[in-house]
Amino acid sequence: MDLKEKLVSSFMAFEERVDVHSDLHDIRTNALKNFENKGFPTKKEEAWKYTSLNAILKNDFTVFPKQENAIEFNQVKKYFLHEIDTYKLVFIDGVFSSHLSSTTHDGIDVCLMSSALTKPKYKMIIDTYFNQIASKDESLTSLNTAFASEGAFINIPKKKVADKPIEIMYFSTGTEAALMVQPRNLVIIGENSHVQIIERHQSLNENPVLTNSVTEIFAQKRAIVDYYKIQNDNSEANLIDNTYVSQQQESHASVHTFSFGGNLTRNNLNFYHFGERLTSTLNGITILNDKQHVDHYTLVNHATPNCESFQDYKGIFSDRSTGVFNGKVLVEKEAQKTNAFQKSNNILLSDKATINAKPQLEIFADDVKCSHGCTVGQLDETAMFYMQSRGIPKKEAKALLMYAFSNAVIESIKIPELKQRITKIIAVKLGVNLGFDL
Repeated sequence: MDLKEKLVSSFMAFEERVDVHSDLHDIRTNALKNFENKGFPTKKEEAWKYTSLNAILKNDFTVFPKQENAIEFNQVKKYFLHEIDTYKLVFIDGVFSSHLSSTTHDGIDVCLMSSALTKPKYKMIIDTYFNQIASKDESLTSLNTAFASEGAFINIPKKKVADKPIEIMYFSTGTEAALMVQPRNLVIIGENSHVQIIERHQSLNENPVLTNSVTEIFAQKRAIVDYYKIQNDNSEANLIDNTYVSQQQESHASVHTFSFGGNLTRNNLNFYHFGERLTSTLNGITILNDKQHVDHYTLVNHATPNCESFQDYKGIFSDRSTGVFNGKVLVEKEAQKTNAFQKSNNILLSDKATINAKPQLEIFADDVKCSHGCTVGQLDETAMFYMQSRGIPKKEAKALLMYAFSNAVIESIKIPELKQRITKIIAVKLGVNLGFDL
């Protein structure tokens, strides 16, 4: 039985664990039908032209963990932003861990998706937001919707500022020989509210893991959301991350994606505009080696006037690693006075490394400022020679140039402790001590 057949046949067992009489039953059933019709995406689809899931799907994944697995904080402390106080939502093999988490209902909701989906007090919120911006057509998003039951639920009411960042952590213990998990996150930021969120998926051993995650983010009028994704997993971890962002008037939404580890990572990042004078920011740093594969697929849909979007993706690829950047900016006819900027800059450190880039602009308005660009090259030999002539060893000179190449994105991080953490991860990835005061 292949994975698609296993998932479809497991749906009945899944429904026995949830309320089949709830309003979500039809949503889940229709989503499963879409996945059953389409199956897993293949390279025959233009959007997946450079990314194949075939090798991953050969694993015999367990789709429901057989047991709950406890881990202690000292085992995973290094993955948290422990230098500062944060709210924490922690899941182990897809199951909520109360003893590792720090939730709240004091003014804001930082709690479980399972609670939001089942408790009457959240019914109006779920009816208004759940599955409203996520794609009904994309097969992997539909698969997640069909099995949606657990994940992070964050609701920041209007005129509230989250007093500390929120960490969402998904750990895989490796107790199963191969495990598939499908977290579902829902984030709502009310009018004039502000939140900072850090999300991480982390395997604790080398057993294969496939994570198919969906996050819906709703930024209301004048809301501010800074969302950081840290992807630095083990060599057998595979992540398909589907994020959908809905923005209202004068909101500011930023998603920063740091892709350093894992076997295969696919980031589907979609922004939709529903108000004027709003700003969307999409930043990313990718540093790969060995045979790692990271695919960034972005969409910014400018549907309203006087809005801005900025995309800045940096990629450094060595050994036989592969990067993909497929970024699309769509400016609809009504979206006059749009400012949209997109760039993807890449460095290849090996003759065997590959980058496939496809920046796209579709413009149907006539009063706009839009640009897109892509560069692929190698390190500046003149700069290398200059630094070595000043006594800097070749390895350190190379690392400093690569750090400088990524610096614009690093500087966009608004949590100082997280900026330090990302810098440390980059130093480890580059195999040097960058010499910064961390």
